Amino acid sequence: MKTPYVRDLKPNQLFTTTFLVRVKDVRQKKSGDPYLSLQLGDRTGEVDAKMWDNVAEIIDTFDRDDFIKVKGLLQIFQNRPQLTIHKLTRVLDADVDFSDYFPVSSRDSLEMFAELREIVAGIANPHLRALLDAFLNDEPFAKMYRTAPAAKHVHHAYLGGLIEHVLSVCHLCRMMAAHYNYVDSDLLLTGAILHDIGKVAELTYDRSFGYSAEGQLLGHIVIGLRLLYQKLDRFPDFPPKLRILVEHLIVSHHGELEFGSPKVPLFPEALLLHHLDNLDSKMECMRKLVADDQHVDGCWTAYSSSLDRAVLKKARYLDEQPAVEAALPAQPTPAAPPPTPHENGPGPQPTTMFAEKLQQAWRKEP
Repeated sequence: MKTPYVRDLKPNQLFTTTFLVRVKDVRQKKSGDPYLSLQLGDRTGEVDAKMWDNVAEIIDTFDRDDFIKVKGLLQIFQNRPQLTIHKLTRVLDADVDFSDYFPVSSRDSLEMFAELREIVAGIANPHLRALLDAFLNDEPFAKMYRTAPAAKHVHHAYLGGLIEHVLSVCHLCRMMAAHYNYVDSDLLLTGAILHDIGKVAELTYDRSFGYSAEGQLLGHIVIGLRLLYQKLDRFPDFPPKLRILVEHLIVSHHGELEFGSPKVPLFPEALLLHHLDNLDSKMECMRKLVADDQHVDGCWTAYSSSLDRAVLKKARYLDEQPAVEAALPAQPTPAAPPPTPHENGPGPQPTTMFAEKLQQAWRKEP
């Protein structure tokens, strides 16, 4: 069994362990000598790594998606963990347990698939239920749907992440449909289950996560529409207008043209689907960002480009609150109120000849 995992690495601690190479870049130092910039990972996470010395002799001994054994030191650089590699050697596939290197959902994929089947069984509209059953009963598709990550990096980026994300969106849809009783819950749930089906072909996940040629050229929205058309061709009696609504749920779920949707949501179920999909992905991004940042001091994570912000590590902030309050600067002493005129005596005395003459002028009787 591999040890330590990425999540177990401590700052300023030397260690030796194995990783999967997810990104490999050869760059140049100011001196012109090469150095390696790597993204290394296992099933618990990823870590940035740099190798500065003796690089020329090992550059060509390994590549992206290879396994390597590393001796190094973890440090915090610009508020992010960074591994400095002292020694690196390639490891053969036969010498590793693949399950140690690929992040996977904490939930069993078959259990999640069974839960999804129960949701589909509860859909009253016979046309929508038959369409969804056609997907779930297609075993090659169902296997990919159970296995695929929801994204390469951003959210639910682990095996089983797609179906976990879909189930979460389904539960949110049920709650919102109960609140907004004018919403068609069957249509909304159909959109939740189908909105990301194109990701089964957009992403590659046999080793490190990446994009297929089809994914790079078309994207998961177009691929999803193609998969939808293939299934709808089996249902000549599927209502044409209902078909258009299902298509719109897929093409509009990114919400904005600049985010890749060719149409913005144009009816309530489409609007809800967009916001609930976005909510679930952002919540997972925040959860993971905080969980992965525990080795970094302070109450704030590093900046996240996907969220466009740093995130508060709330538990640490609450634990440190008394110390923060004690360190606050003392409040300034309130200024004394201005003197009030004496009822039976003279007021403030003038301090200059000009002020004295001015005061005398005010006192003159008319």
